[in-house]
Amino acid sequence: MAENKEKLFDQFPETSYQEWRAKVEVDLKGADFDKKLVWRTNEGFNVQPVYRAEDIAGLHTTESLPGQYPFIRGTRTDNDWLTRQNIVAATAAEANEKALDVLTKGVTSLGFKVADAADVATLLKGIDLTKIEINLNCCPSKAVAVAEALVKAVKEAGAADTFRGSVAYNPLRRQLMHGVEGFDKAEAVAEACRLLDTVADIKGLRCLSVDSEILANGGAFIYQELGYALAWGAAWLTALTDAGRDATEVACRIKFNMCVSSNFFMEIAKFRAARMLWAQIVAQYKPSCECAEKMMVCASTSRFNQTIYDAHVNLLRSQTETFSACVAGVDSIVTTPFDVPYKAPDAFSERIARNQQFLLKEESHMDKVVDPAGGSYYVETLTVAIANEGWKLFLATEEEDGGFFGAVARGEVQKAVNESCEKRHTDVARRKEILLGTNQYPNINETAAQKIETTGCKCCCGTEKGPNALSMKRAATDFEALRLATEAAAKRPKVFMLTIGNLAMRLARAQFSTNFFGCAGYEIIDNLGFKTVEEGVDAALAQGADVVVLCSSDDEYAELAPAAFKYLDGRAEFVVAGAPACTDELKAAGIKDFVHVRCNVLDTLRDFNNRLLNK
Repeated sequence: MAENKEKLFDQFPETSYQEWRAKVEVDLKGADFDKKLVWRTNEGFNVQPVYRAEDIAGLHTTESLPGQYPFIRGTRTDNDWLTRQNIVAATAAEANEKALDVLTKGVTSLGFKVADAADVATLLKGIDLTKIEINLNCCPSKAVAVAEALVKAVKEAGAADTFRGSVAYNPLRRQLMHGVEGFDKAEAVAEACRLLDTVADIKGLRCLSVDSEILANGGAFIYQELGYALAWGAAWLTALTDAGRDATEVACRIKFNMCVSSNFFMEIAKFRAARMLWAQIVAQYKPSCECAEKMMVCASTSRFNQTIYDAHVNLLRSQTETFSACVAGVDSIVTTPFDVPYKAPDAFSERIARNQQFLLKEESHMDKVVDPAGGSYYVETLTVAIANEGWKLFLATEEEDGGFFGAVARGEVQKAVNESCEKRHTDVARRKEILLGTNQYPNINETAAQKIETTGCKCCCGTEKGPNALSMKRAATDFEALRLATEAAAKRPKVFMLTIGNLAMRLARAQFSTNFFGCAGYEIIDNLGFKTVEEGVDAALAQGADVVVLCSSDDEYAELAPAAFKYLDGRAEFVVAGAPACTDELKAAGIKDFVHVRCNVLDTLRDFNNRLLNK
């Protein structure tokens, strides 16, 4: 039998973008294409609904292979990232015991907080330093002593040639986290030089931190984390080469600790762009080895979008974030346990966090494929777009007096990130940014006050807040405050759905209003429907309702709303679900509360809390 070599797609005519666009515009029935289908990102560029081969025809991002300059497709020829767990324990001995335990469960990288250099030997006891990456986080003033202790341990283990790890020297942490003034660039550079001398014999030990995860967890936009991370790394390069250090030496000691948020494709693009831009930045310093141009990145899943209520949804967020990081080809990943917003992680949450990475490795085999997103019309276009925005910010920061270090010292970086944080909080308040279980589809019967064990910063930097500090407010903080206030109230408010009239509209608006008021933790009383508003109001008052929400169609509100409002006669708060054309007439009749998709949910619920909880 003759072999059939006919290709399936040859049976269909090729469709141009213009033909596709024309068909879509017909289907939109007069609606504006750009308003309906084009997404404007926080990064300042538009994302189209579809991309084609011609969209990447002029790009150069597809011309290199993994492991090749400019490393957009990865710095390695494999994707076997390190699974890192940051050890949380009360003492060095307990931390060591815990570390030895998790090393039997697949972890290949460990993070420790070090209070004193004398603890390093205890922390590392029994750990094979030839195989396990070690990352030590300490106060900047103790970095040299901690590095000395680590170098001693590595040499004693005979691991000088194979060791991988880091000592996090970040003299900007206090300035960023707490707005504490006093960053001295000359002192920081001198300390960094001492660190470079201390770790000189251990090739794989990095000691200069770029902790852009602080900015991302403070609410920075993705392009801001990218641009500031590049500027931070360049600040180290410039300051230390000006001090006489070799560019290759400096670049090979820098480690980027970055964040990864739930914006799946944008985060993949961010890391690809970061490697590409960093390679080009380092190349300008004329390093003697191409290895200096390779960016080393540890990605940690976001804390900014974690929630206290419906906390297991944090697992969904961190899973997609971990997925983004592994697809992007980072060197190591920290999957943040889901319960971190309200307590120290326990054995269960830490095990689940580890398994989230193992699912991607052992079940999905993501460690077997290098740059799986490479060549995607969408991802390649996003990579170039985010690179352009990050590069603009990098250049703007570089042009400032003192570069990134100077911008932080003056509070300019903190101000920019706080403005972004405020914008994101407003978007959460208006449901433009969704936090499932918090500002949309809440579990209305959940309580959380009893499970909150920890609050505030537990680092060694102190807890005072100066004027130039990052706000570090999680996106859910304001909504959580509403619900906690409801929990603490003497009486939980009751919201009654007075459903009447058009079946489809009353059901839809009752569901919307249930979600709306559920975000404050109120008790919701839904109903199948009433024949008259008087019957509905009587039923609401019989059940002790504090708020009566009229749920019907726009056409029926003109008659039903005034009648219900008059009959209720101030015995409970009255709300109309929707924004009908007759809104002005209803307001003239004395009705003041309306809930709809254009509402600021947070401000509206704060107003109701003030009315209902302070009676």
